[in-house]
Amino acid sequence: MLKKFLKKTRPASPLPDLSGELERRYFELIDHAQIQYDAAQHGVLAHLQELLNDLVAHASHAGKPAPRKFFSPRPPRCKSLYIYGGVGRGKSMLMELFFEACPLPQKRRVHFNTFMTEVHRFVHRCRQEKTPDALLVLAGQIRKSTRLLCFDEFHVTDIADAMILGRLFSRLFELGVVTVMTSNRHPNDLYQGGLQREQFLFFIKVLQNEANILQLAAQSDFRLCRRHALEKTYYTPVDSAAEAFLRQSYDELTHSSEMRPIELPVFGHTVRLAAAHGDVAYTSFDELCVQPLGAADYMKIAGQFSTIIMANIPKLTAAYRNEAKRFVTLIDALYEHKVKLICTAEASAQELYVEGDGAFEFQRTVSRLMEMQSESYLRSEHVRAVDRQA
Repeated sequence: MLKKFLKKTRPASPLPDLSGELERRYFELIDHAQIQYDAAQHGVLAHLQELLNDLVAHASHAGKPAPRKFFSPRPPRCKSLYIYGGVGRGKSMLMELFFEACPLPQKRRVHFNTFMTEVHRFVHRCRQEKTPDALLVLAGQIRKSTRLLCFDEFHVTDIADAMILGRLFSRLFELGVVTVMTSNRHPNDLYQGGLQREQFLFFIKVLQNEANILQLAAQSDFRLCRRHALEKTYYTPVDSAAEAFLRQSYDELTHSSEMRPIELPVFGHTVRLAAAHGDVAYTSFDELCVQPLGAADYMKIAGQFSTIIMANIPKLTAAYRNEAKRFVTLIDALYEHKVKLICTAEASAQELYVEGDGAFEFQRTVSRLMEMQSESYLRSEHVRAVDRQA
């Protein structure tokens, strides 16, 4: 009787065998001269391939009819990955290969700033509605739509984020959500010197229990290898010709349109820019980084414009740590959206912020500023959303 029932039960469509798929894609990029081979990247790729195999095995097992599951052992539990290393070493590129190859429909890749903006928005709404245990509710909602969650540029500099992460991710891992994170720092080095860091240690413990911690120790910053002539889009110093350089850029891109201020609504307030025409905006460091703006504001700007013309980026010191932090968040948003940046600055990118709180994290911003001047970046398409959800 049982045999007859099993025979009538139609199995789910099998998922493809993806063994060796990431290596195949990696060497295809090398063959097309898009990247150079690096042994450290190749080593991390093997761990990503192992996780990909595990996810496919779990999905295949979950797709079997209940009677067939009884006769097949459940695959081992998937373990998350946390990949850290210096800027420009290929972390995001490897994650891209992994994410694109993963056949699971319940997957999401998102920049960490975007994710935390969504979290804070959800928590705020729950407080207004007096919903208890907002983070547990959010974890449940995430699990309904997401089995695999990939984070670019995982970092913690904000006390509000630090207080949230432990409870949220502890619950996500309990629910079976698998994460892949890239970061410039080892988990033990996250949020160093932050307020109430002892409350953040719980998250570090959870992460180290649930994820394999991998260092990507590639030898070179590959972004700098693609550097293009900086003077075309990054003008230094801020002298008498700097303003003319920016105005000429605006005129060329907008066919000499009149410069009219614009206000963008963002969550109940407005962000003011000096001028905008079509998808080109003219602004300044003071407008975007001296004003108390945040990730949501910068993502709004990055989603609306393909080119940002920015005046007067100063040489920053420790006294301007808040402005430097905002500048880092701004460049992250522009970079992830492939927005072109034309700017004037008092110093080269490498010399903008060399010492002070957050100077280590600023190295990523320097690397990105350099890449944003490259020919390959300038040819890239502006995208309207930083995260992609299948």
